Amino acid sequence: MVDITETYVDSLALNSAAIKNGRDLVKKNSFPKLCLSDDRTLVFGECKGSGKEPYRCSADYIKPESPVFRCSCPSRQFPCKHILGLLYAYAAGAPFQTEDVPEEIADKREKVQKREDKKQESLAEGQTEPAAKRKTNKSALVKKIAAQLDGLQLLNKLVRDIVQTGLAGVDAKALRTLEEQAKQLGNYYLPGAQASFRELLQLLGQGNQREQDYTEAMDRLTYLHMLAKKSTEYLTARKENPDLPMATDSAIEELLGHAWQLAELKEAGLVLADAELLQLGFHSYTDEVRGEYVDEGWWIHLQTGAIYSSRHYRPFRAAKHIKEEDSMAAVVQAKECFVYPGDVNPRIRWESVSFREPQRGDWDIARSHSHRSYAEAVKMVKNQIKNPLSDKHPVVLLHAARLFRAGDTYAIADEAGKTIALSDLEHIGHPGTQLLPLLKDEHREGQAVLVMFGHDLDTGRLHAQPLGIVTDNNGLVRLI
Repeated sequence: MVDITETYVDSLALNSAAIKNGRDLVKKNSFPKLCLSDDRTLVFGECKGSGKEPYRCSADYIKPESPVFRCSCPSRQFPCKHILGLLYAYAAGAPFQTEDVPEEIADKREKVQKREDKKQESLAEGQTEPAAKRKTNKSALVKKIAAQLDGLQLLNKLVRDIVQTGLAGVDAKALRTLEEQAKQLGNYYLPGAQASFRELLQLLGQGNQREQDYTEAMDRLTYLHMLAKKSTEYLTARKENPDLPMATDSAIEELLGHAWQLAELKEAGLVLADAELLQLGFHSYTDEVRGEYVDEGWWIHLQTGAIYSSRHYRPFRAAKHIKEEDSMAAVVQAKECFVYPGDVNPRIRWESVSFREPQRGDWDIARSHSHRSYAEAVKMVKNQIKNPLSDKHPVVLLHAARLFRAGDTYAIADEAGKTIALSDLEHIGHPGTQLLPLLKDEHREGQAVLVMFGHDLDTGRLHAQPLGIVTDNNGLVRLI
């Protein structure tokens, strides 16, 4: 069975309210029966509810990497507060009595095992045959691409209209017209491009008419122009030759709005095997244009030192039924970690994982992977930012020989004396420098700092916001 700690149980909860409710059940002694199977693969019990009969809840770890949770309550949240409370009680060391696995759960286990055995038999019978690749309906693909190309022509027209009118000429009436035309992009299988155009309209509709807003609007127009241009070239080639695979050397498919399936990523070989990942930064934000909450994390792959990002989307309309992600203190162990096409910080995702508590050696490994030459790190960042379609806020782990005050702000320096100024980025929306004055002296030298870069369009200079500090004694100091 997995190591059930409070941190692990927190990671299972849908949101902070579920965590509180689960913990409260333990405090109120709401579990008259707490049980554990003899082989320690099943945690089960009964919890007092609003009805006459208690709720029967269980956590089945017959397969530790993919536990099965069950509860007789009617809650649509899963795992519900009763399952969380059961696991919190176990993590807190409450007395559990050993009992046989309930018959109903034993029957369910047997059915699952029979399906698994049948699946293995089928694989064994066909083991001499190569794995069949996903078949593509070429005529449907060509038809879809043709529609996308039509949509890109519309996007190009909208961009040209704004440029010809001039940003100052986009008044309330023009915005309403553009918003109606933007809705049409949804008919061309271009949800990503549509959302990017609506972000531009939202910026123009703020009415501040600040020079900074105009500068950002021009940057977004450049992005949309290049997106239409590069996508047209890419899709035209695929239309002419439907056998061409989807691009995996860039994020262009996702920028257009393609939702990658894990099977597609696996077929393309975009998988990290037996990956161990340690989270170095985390924040949540609201995307009003796309109508969703986004939980974003940054992880270091302990085997290679690469920094990956994870993004968990919760649409407004279904947010209360979708698990809310939180910061993670444990090391994530994934047999298969899927990597989305991207740039410096590709997105990752996994289906089933196990957890372990980080050791001193894990933090040492993370620090050893930090960039010691700022010149090389900045060159890498600039090369990414120069690409109009790339993420303009790459995240990098830097070795800080010194972290010091520089006038009204702070800076870090590498061993060669090269410095990078630290400041808060509007993109993040959470200040990261306000905690720097509270750092201990021992955390100001020889540590590793996770930073997010941003390009100031007015000054043309790079800025970096600190997200966290990997220390040599206390693990991670989170700054947002």
